[in-house]
Amino acid sequence: MEPLTIALICVIAVLVIAAVIGCYIAFQAGIKHRKEIAEAQIGSAEQEASRIIDEARKNAESLKKEKLIEAKDEIYKARMESERELKERRSEVSRQERRVQQKEETLDKKLDSLDKKEENVQAKLRQADEKLKEADKIKASQLDMLERISQLTIDQAREYLLKSLEDDLVHEKAMKIANYEQQAKEECEAKARQLISLAIARCAADQVSESAVSVVPLPNDEMKGRIIGREGRNIRALEQLTGVDLIIDDTPEAITLSCFDPVRREVARIALEKLIQDGRIHPTRIEEMVDKARREVEQVIKSEGERAVLEANIHGLNHELIKLIGRLHYRTSYRQNVLNHSIEVAHLAGMMASELGVDPAIARRAGLLHDIGKALSHEIEGSHVQIGVDVCKKYKESPDIIHAIEAHHGDVEIHSVIAALVQAADAISAARPAARNENFENYIKRLEKLEEICSSYEGVEKSFAIQAGREVRIMVCPEKVDDEKMIIVARDIAKKIEDEMDYPGQIKVNIIRESRAVEYAK
Repeated sequence: MEPLTIALICVIAVLVIAAVIGCYIAFQAGIKHRKEIAEAQIGSAEQEASRIIDEARKNAESLKKEKLIEAKDEIYKARMESERELKERRSEVSRQERRVQQKEETLDKKLDSLDKKEENVQAKLRQADEKLKEADKIKASQLDMLERISQLTIDQAREYLLKSLEDDLVHEKAMKIANYEQQAKEECEAKARQLISLAIARCAADQVSESAVSVVPLPNDEMKGRIIGREGRNIRALEQLTGVDLIIDDTPEAITLSCFDPVRREVARIALEKLIQDGRIHPTRIEEMVDKARREVEQVIKSEGERAVLEANIHGLNHELIKLIGRLHYRTSYRQNVLNHSIEVAHLAGMMASELGVDPAIARRAGLLHDIGKALSHEIEGSHVQIGVDVCKKYKESPDIIHAIEAHHGDVEIHSVIAALVQAADAISAARPAARNENFENYIKRLEKLEEICSSYEGVEKSFAIQAGREVRIMVCPEKVDDEKMIIVARDIAKKIEDEMDYPGQIKVNIIRESRAVEYAK
């Protein structure tokens, strides 16, 4: 290394050392200066703090004196307020004491008055007991006097009073029945008339009377011999195959078919008409025509059943029931077609159900099926009602439908609106003018039965069935039946007619009581 470089380094080192020493000396001088300044500031701060403390002491003393004065004022105000409240409470207590004392005085007065009243009541009770004993004695003496005057014992007088009371009760019973009937008529007749008239007007079905026998016209009387055949073989074959009796008499150009089964009679009629048209009449041909006629009738039965179901707007009916409904096409009741009658009942029941807010579908279904038993009445023992119930149970009809069928003739008590509607619709359809036709014998028997029921009651003098059995007029003895008993007798007769007779529509029971006084001037 060169001497110049070494000398330069030494100079630099000396300068650095000198700078460090100078910095240290300056730092120490700065510290000493700051220390002096700080000591001066601390001394002034202590003086200021002493001054502030003195002022704070003075302020605290003055504030303490003010708060003491305010506290003394508050204590004084509180003491005055408490003394005032205490005075008020004392005055209120004194008032309560005075009221209590007044009440006690009042209660004492009332107790005294009650004691006096009790004494008076006791005295009056004693007087009443004495008067009651006197009244018993007077009553006994009066009873003895009444027995001597009236010549009646107590038992006889009691019987007389009971008889009078019974007469009064009969009068009251009759008046109540009349009032109830009048009230029921006022409430029900208008609504029922409205519903029935509306249903009848909306279902104005045509009704025709159908014959119970079939008559087949012939082109000439020579055809009778051909139908009979050699030794009667043709007519025997026809009767055996159809189960129908052929009546060949002196009636010109006609043969009468007689059978209890209208289906068989219809099969025989169709077969006979086809044989007459064909002209070939022999046992083999008769058998062919009978089979063909039977198939045609079965098809008619099916189509009529489907037509009835569609016309009544009924869904989900068993196909076997549809066939039975179709068989009603060949059934008549009082010469009224049962199928048309059932369809009309279904329409009437459905319309009345709609007006009453009841399900019309169920009502129509029950109306269409109500006479279903008539399709099997000759094949199964029992009434058509019971047969219809059994058939509908077999094919799983609803309990409402079964009950409506069972109750439509009053065999059981009605407990549903549907049953009542079906019964009413059945009566409306049967009572329609010209809907049904009775033979003369049944008509006479019904009138005689009606008069017999009316004449069976005590006090009935005469009875007359009028208006084709729609009304019965009863003449009663005025000595046996008074005005009050007339109402009861009329009701009893009407009830007995309902129980013992079958009739379409309704029967009016009219009782007449007449009193006459006759005298002769001489």
